[in-house]
Amino acid sequence: MRIETKEVRDKIKVLDDLVQKYKQEHPEKKRDWKTYEQRVAERMREAIRALEPLIDEAIASIHIVRGDERGRKPELSLKQKTILLLLKHLFGKSNREMSCMLVLFSLLAEVDVSYKTIERLYSDEEVLMVLHNMHMLLLKKKEVNDPDCSGDGTGSGLTIKKHYATEAQKLKEAMKDEKTLKKKTKSKKKMFVYTFKFMDLKSRMYLAYGTSFRSEKEAFLQALTMTEKLGIKSIRLDRYYSGQSCVKLLKEKFKKIKIYLIPKKNVTLKGSWAWKRMLHEFVNDTEKYLSEYFRRNQSESGFSEDKNRLGWTIAQRRPDRIDTADFCTLIWHNLFWLG
Repeated sequence: MRIETKEVRDKIKVLDDLVQKYKQEHPEKKRDWKTYEQRVAERMREAIRALEPLIDEAIASIHIVRGDERGRKPELSLKQKTILLLLKHLFGKSNREMSCMLVLFSLLAEVDVSYKTIERLYSDEEVLMVLHNMHMLLLKKKEVNDPDCSGDGTGSGLTIKKHYATEAQKLKEAMKDEKTLKKKTKSKKKMFVYTFKFMDLKSRMYLAYGTSFRSEKEAFLQALTMTEKLGIKSIRLDRYYSGQSCVKLLKEKFKKIKIYLIPKKNVTLKGSWAWKRMLHEFVNDTEKYLSEYFRRNQSESGFSEDKNRLGWTIAQRRPDRIDTADFCTLIWHNLFWLG
């Protein structure tokens, strides 16, 4: 059954009413706070219990060969470095504060290093290898393969003086004034970093991530590259990605992928067969299409969960270390959903 461009645009015109009707017919389940808190507490205990064995397993598959053994011997083992970095990220302390806290920890573990040592962990290649192995092991333990997923982007502040959501709204309002917009955009690059993450809808684990100072789209492309080995069965993205170029890119990387996007108002049927099939399903089975698309809300709740637990700012300044900090957020998120 063929459709025309006019049919798609007519459907978009009444989309707000259809969405409102859908939400009324499919209300969100009320949260049982007692059982919710119990589940959160159990996930936290499971994450802490799993941390050390997971790090040991991640390190076991790494064989490091050093060509030059000269120089001072490292103060910390690779295991201690990884644990210290992840705990520092979880506690949300500055490098100096974490260094001081180690004096208390040393009563149990005999670890006492400077704040500079902690800072260098964010660019330690060996630690990054361990984090990568931990990520792959976590996905393997949850049997994540060829997943149904959603993707979304957000921003993290690089200073406590600016809040991403507030400043993003100011930028939208400044779009009417071109000079103000250029000034705001220039300063925004220094105050915020974009991050994009793909989430497996079944396990609620993050599959991949990307960061960028330039745009959410660049972070999206980085995350997409990271997902290629895992594969994607289906994907849901917001309207920012509702273009034929995005559909084409996804089809090139994942041949059998099912794509759920909300078309823009100026949509046209001209394009690939993947684009046309998506629009056909949107027009002829809108309720089912929306039920699949709105599963994307899990990505938004995931970001909310992460920022409530780990904070909405990143204390690093160098791009590579900011990227590592975001990777630590991914690791902790997945650890908390391991149980």
